[in-house]
Amino acid sequence: MIHQNDSSKGTKVWFITGASRGFGRVWADAALKRGDKVAATARKLESIADFKEKYGENVLALQLDVTNPDQVKTAVEQAHAHFGRLDIVLNNAGYSLVGTIEEGSADDVRALYETNIFGTLSVIKAALPLLREQGGGHILGTSSGLGHVTLPVIGYYCSSKWAFEAIHESLAKEVEAFGIKVTIIEPGAYATEFGSQDSLKFAVGMDLYTDFKTKFVDSLKTMERGDPEATPDAIFKIVDVENPPLRFFLGSHNLPWICAAYAERLALWEEWESVSNAAQGQPK
Repeated sequence: MIHQNDSSKGTKVWFITGASRGFGRVWADAALKRGDKVAATARKLESIADFKEKYGENVLALQLDVTNPDQVKTAVEQAHAHFGRLDIVLNNAGYSLVGTIEEGSADDVRALYETNIFGTLSVIKAALPLLREQGGGHILGTSSGLGHVTLPVIGYYCSSKWAFEAIHESLAKEVEAFGIKVTIIEPGAYATEFGSQDSLKFAVGMDLYTDFKTKFVDSLKTMERGDPEATPDAIFKIVDVENPPLRFFLGSHNLPWICAAYAERLALWEEWESVSNAAQGQPK
């Protein structure tokens, strides 16, 4: 059973990256609508200007490119100073690289990780001293069901989410003693702008993969997608509960899909168990 912590139900202060579209915009708007305060960040200030018009002093709009560590540190500290505290630090900025493993260049992959991983780390590292000083806080990261399984053609994006998961799992253990909580939000497929040109970058294609990629993209077009506007209540339950989960599937599709994937992995490991055990050798 989930027990709500009455002391956690008051007004919260959020710091959100990637607030211009997708889940970042939906959750920022919903938090403001319920009376919370939000430092909303985006690469282009005009993309979040409407928050200020709609919510006034409850929102601080900041220009932020998460691949710029100095700008990240300044933005986090400015938000903390402006509101006096940060209760929730939500890393939502990210994009996907479309291309097979062979097609993705080293520069493509570095750029992807600069946003999805190093940008996230910059925010976390900037926030941690402030959260420790204030006696706690909650770090949320938008990952994906693809942090557990993979799909072809977006393998590098999947790899960034596997790294994202590992970093947050280690972080949760390291900061628990400081009263800092960590939750990885793992959405399934949703009808957000994630498939827009701003959220996708394409590797230079090779002709031999054209048919394969076309079939893959066609299969995605028929995928059932969730409603992003149905998600804020779940996020609020996560941030309002006394003991939030480390991982949380958003939507109904991930659990059966990932259970099946892990069952297949376990069966394969067990099939090869005798060979694995023989490779242990004698104790040293």
